[in-house]
Amino acid sequence: MKHLKLKALLVLVAGLFITSQTFATDGYFSVGYGTVNKGLAGAGIAFYQGSLINGNPAGNVFLGTEYQLGVNFFNPNRQYTVTGAPSGMPGTFGLMPGTVESDSRLFLMPSAGANWMLGENSSISAALFGNGGMNTDYPTQTFGDQSETTTGVNLAQMFGNISYSVKLGERHSVGVTGVLAYQYFEAKGLSTFGQYGFSADANALSGNGTDSGFGYGFKIGYMGHITDNFAIGAMYQSKVFMSEFDDYAGLFAEQGDFDIPSSWTVGFSWEVIEDLTVMGDVKSIMYSDVKSIANPMNLSELMPAFQNPDGTYTPNPNHVPLGSDNGSGFGWEDVMVYKVGVNYAGVDTWQFRAGFSIGDNPIPSSEVMFNILAPGVIEKQLALGLSKEVGNSGNQLHVAINYAMNGSTKGYNPMDFDPTEAMQGNMVPNQMIELEMNQFELELGFSF
Repeated sequence: MKHLKLKALLVLVAGLFITSQTFATDGYFSVGYGTVNKGLAGAGIAFYQGSLINGNPAGNVFLGTEYQLGVNFFNPNRQYTVTGAPSGMPGTFGLMPGTVESDSRLFLMPSAGANWMLGENSSISAALFGNGGMNTDYPTQTFGDQSETTTGVNLAQMFGNISYSVKLGERHSVGVTGVLAYQYFEAKGLSTFGQYGFSADANALSGNGTDSGFGYGFKIGYMGHITDNFAIGAMYQSKVFMSEFDDYAGLFAEQGDFDIPSSWTVGFSWEVIEDLTVMGDVKSIMYSDVKSIANPMNLSELMPAFQNPDGTYTPNPNHVPLGSDNGSGFGWEDVMVYKVGVNYAGVDTWQFRAGFSIGDNPIPSSEVMFNILAPGVIEKQLALGLSKEVGNSGNQLHVAINYAMNGSTKGYNPMDFDPTEAMQGNMVPNQMIELEMNQFELELGFSF
């Protein structure tokens, strides 16, 4: 009966995901997965209690047979501010000054997982969960696209993990996960880039509805209980190789390629006193794996031609348009993220937890223009969580609350220049762009 219920719940999770849009805060990944892990701000690579939903697969063998469900309600707040009037000079790309806030402020993201023991020393598990990244919905023609009334992108991802975990003696374990992924993407309000000749395929740049793709990767993990109260953990997730977004082959580098970058995490958990566990993780995300994410906007290559002083144009021999093999991307840099968490289980049937995450901002000041579409500038996040056992059944209710503190990045619009300076041959930037974002989350979970 439990298996039938789980299958029905997994179908429900998949259906809910298809109707949702998402944003995330470790760059474009979530700060954590599953309600327990969320309450620790994503810390716990060596804390097996939070391992089932996209955690360290080596920890699952210590869970026993368990089922988990969760639903996350979150409220991202994103905006950009342009300071300085556009120059209006021929060949420039000025933006309308002012502050614009993104619509679509409340989202829903469910998750589900199950772990089955195969004897005493090994287990197999399955998990289904969502992730998202570059979601914006600005109620204006940010880039002057007259064919749309709004501007933005929507990238959402769903993962299905199948994991095998096995003990190596009593204190150590390893795990391996096969990762299957589905993602969809839509862009609108970007057609002007095609009109300026910035795209290799202006018909596959913007306004083509939703395109989707599938992919695969893997994850390996280790967990070791060095002493009765001290454990270490490590995990590596490969790049997830995705099929291309053909309908947006004129936007993303390599004709619509948008793989999911690799990452690694190491950390410890230490039961300092009875029932009080402190943990810390270090995580690295390699955005440089994916050209469409990491390639910077190179104006000297993006421009198809340059204007001469007499008003004529000279074709750019080094022209590298959007969508080409080395076309411009979002310019995201690799990031390091540091997480600490505390779990206290000394109050009868209750557990209380808290966490803090701090990481690099992946967006340098030189890349603010394109990242109006993807302002993933969060650096710090606070978390609180609790669990309550229901009766004597061993079932638990979980709650997590997260606040991603306001993050911002400022830089110049690289495609507009001061007209007075330009007359003298000095290409001095004319406009300043600031990106800002913060986010609230509430997640409810149940394990049985």
